[in-house]
Amino acid sequence: MDSMNSHNGGIMWFFKDKGFDDKSIHEMLRKCKRLEGVPREKASENWAYLRSIGILERKLPSLVGKCPKILALGLHEKLVPMVECLSTLGPKPKEVASAIIKFPNILSHSVEEKLCPLLAFFEALGIPEKQLGKMILLNPRIISYSIETKLSEMVQFLASLGLSRDGMISKVLVKHPFIMGYSVDKRLRPTTQFFRSLGLTEMELQRVVINFPEVLSRDVNKILRPNLAYLKSCGFLHGQIAALVAGYPPVLIKSITNSLAPRIKFLVNVMGRELDEIADYPDFFRHSFKRRLELRHKLLQKKNIHCSLSDMLDCNQKKFLSKFCLVEQFA
Repeated sequence: MDSMNSHNGGIMWFFKDKGFDDKSIHEMLRKCKRLEGVPREKASENWAYLRSIGILERKLPSLVGKCPKILALGLHEKLVPMVECLSTLGPKPKEVASAIIKFPNILSHSVEEKLCPLLAFFEALGIPEKQLGKMILLNPRIISYSIETKLSEMVQFLASLGLSRDGMISKVLVKHPFIMGYSVDKRLRPTTQFFRSLGLTEMELQRVVINFPEVLSRDVNKILRPNLAYLKSCGFLHGQIAALVAGYPPVLIKSITNSLAPRIKFLVNVMGRELDEIADYPDFFRHSFKRRLELRHKLLQKKNIHCSLSDMLDCNQKKFLSKFCLVEQFA
């Protein structure tokens, strides 16, 4: 048996020992040809290291299945430097382990060539180191994005929306790091055009992007348009929809069946109110249906009290009970 075959036998033995079936092993060797020449001891060492940083044994087969080259990478050349560098970003050890489980390929990138320039790029935008750590560990795929093309284009796009002052761009990226994974031309530009078509002003559009960047990341045709069509079918006028979206943008991404429809039906059929009231108070959709809307309506109804939606919903339970003298009733 030549040395390659003996290595191959070694890595096969290692995989069998860890409970991988033939199909999985074949797939991993197809994904990473280098594995065939990896000695069993090296694979065992890398596996043990991943366990030592807090990755549970039961999670390792799936992680290695996604990124088999982890077992072929140099432990002290690649794995340890990346883990140590990620650990300095101020997170708890569990967060580093969690980031690696989410995106095992993070370990295959170079600290000097990839992570350091990435950190410098974000620091130049004014993102504090603590936030930087949170951002990268929440969306570890960021490390695989090109600074020159993808990330620079994202920053230029956000600047073109008028967000270049007061660290607004960094706020958007920290709030929703996943926005960086989307294409500016295929996803983000179409969503901003969609918002403009609803009648939102540039300032309102900026508020949407800063406060609810996740809304900007959703597909126009699959999510935003169906929600818009539903609101129109309920009887909201064009201007009211613009006010709704400007006031509470997630109205365009919430589930129609589980969120929008039950609230609107309750408002009209049970509370006997008009849709205009929602247009005047878009935060209506933000509040919990059972714990706040339904419960408070029942309490007010018992005392035959009528008030605006904002008076009813826009305060915590203690203030609500004292405002309407309902403390004894709820006790």
